[in-house]
Amino acid sequence: MDYREHLAKDRKLKKLLDGQEAYKLRRRKDVHHYLIVSIMSQQLSTKVANTITTRYLNIFGGRIPLPEEILTTPFETLRGIGLSNAKVNYVHNVARFAIEQGMDHRRLHKMDNEAVISYITRIKGVGQWTAEMLLMFSLGRPDVFAIDDVGIQNAMMRLYKLDNTDKKAFREELLRISQKWSPYRTYACIHLWQWKDSPPAK
Repeated sequence: MDYREHLAKDRKLKKLLDGQEAYKLRRRKDVHHYLIVSIMSQQLSTKVANTITTRYLNIFGGRIPLPEEILTTPFETLRGIGLSNAKVNYVHNVARFAIEQGMDHRRLHKMDNEAVISYITRIKGVGQWTAEMLLMFSLGRPDVFAIDDVGIQNAMMRLYKLDNTDKKAFREELLRISQKWSPYRTYACIHLWQWKDSPPAK
C-alpha cells in the first residue's frame, strides 16, 4: 500500500496530503556528517544553519570531511564559522565516536530503531531528537514519530485542536493519534512539518 493511501485514513491528515507532493525517504552513507550537521543546526533558523554548514564544508574545500580530519581541525577554526564552544565539542565527540566505536551505515542499518537511538545517544551532545532525525533522514526509517519536536507538536495542536496545558495528557494524545499512522509515521511527520511551514490556502 502506498503510504499516502494509509495516512489518508486519518481524515484530518488527508487534507494536508491532498495539497502536498509525495515524499521519498533516502538512505545516506555519510552518517557521521549528517549527525554533525544536525548538531550544528540545533536551535537555529534554516537560513543560519545552511550558512554555517556551507562555512563548515568550505574549511575542507567543499567536501564532506573524514572524522580524522575533523579532529585535527583547530578548535578556533570551528568556532570561527559560528559554532558555540559546546557545539564544537559535540562535533569533536561525534568524530571521535565514529573513529573509536564506528558509525558505518551498513552496521546501523542492521539495528532496529531503539538500538540505533541507544547507540547514538551515547555520544555527549546527541539526544533523542537528534537520533530520531538521523533515523528519518539518514537511515530512511519510515516509522519514526518525533514526539518531542516542537514543530510536530504545534502542527498537531492546530490540526487536531489539542490543548497542551496538561503535558502528560497531551503526550498521550499525540501518541494515540500517531499510532494510527504506523508503519508510516516518518512520512506523517514530514507532511506536518511542510504544512506548518507553508499552510495551504483555505
